Amino acid sequence: MRILQPGKKLQEPEHILDSTKSSNSWRMFRIMAEFVDGFDLLSRLEVPSVTIYGSARLAPGSHYYLMTERVAYDLAKAGYGIITGGGPGIMEAANKGATEGGGISVGLNIELPHEQMPNTYTTVPLEFKHFFVRKVMFMKYATGFICMPGGFGSLDELFESLTLIQTKRTKPFPVVLVGGKFWSGLVNWLKDTLLANGTIAKEDLSIFTILDEPREVVDYILARMPKIDPPPENH
Repeated sequence: MRILQPGKKLQEPEHILDSTKSSNSWRMFRIMAEFVDGFDLLSRLEVPSVTIYGSARLAPGSHYYLMTERVAYDLAKAGYGIITGGGPGIMEAANKGATEGGGISVGLNIELPHEQMPNTYTTVPLEFKHFFVRKVMFMKYATGFICMPGGFGSLDELFESLTLIQTKRTKPFPVVLVGGKFWSGLVNWLKDTLLANGTIAKEDLSIFTILDEPREVVDYILARMPKIDPPPENH
């Protein structure tokens, strides 16, 4: 992981780019370096933060993009930081809302072949190579989680959060799924299949809540976040 300067790309020695010459030992040290750099930088965040997940494919101006922007703006105005995957779509909306709200706007970007380019609204941009290191940073440095509509990546991040709470590997934190219509099929499947077959417990379904309105989401998160004094208004 490197902190990128505007206009610069991540550079690696030639022998590292050639997978036939790189060793598992080198990969281990690169993974360690990503953890060390991420821990070092994100541990300096001065405020409690909320991680917002969601699709990279939802366009600016779409319903959930605007909703995400509003939620992030209100949380930033209340003094909380926002952490996203640093890319386009919902991630961009959350970083944009946080920045316009005067808050800390963290983008944990990862380079993907087709769609993941860093957005321009992050005040703390980071670049990752390994998904699992990036997920650790999402979890470790946030005390609330909001999952907007998304695809496989968002589901992966959501179930990582739910698993950590279910197995008590982390302290309970608020998890909000935004959009009852979008999430209803998944939730019904959890009830009708997993719960019905005894592979989860009834109380596991209370780990998350589903909300539809931006103000409901903000109020729910704020009621369960560490209390801080909001930043003074600029005059």
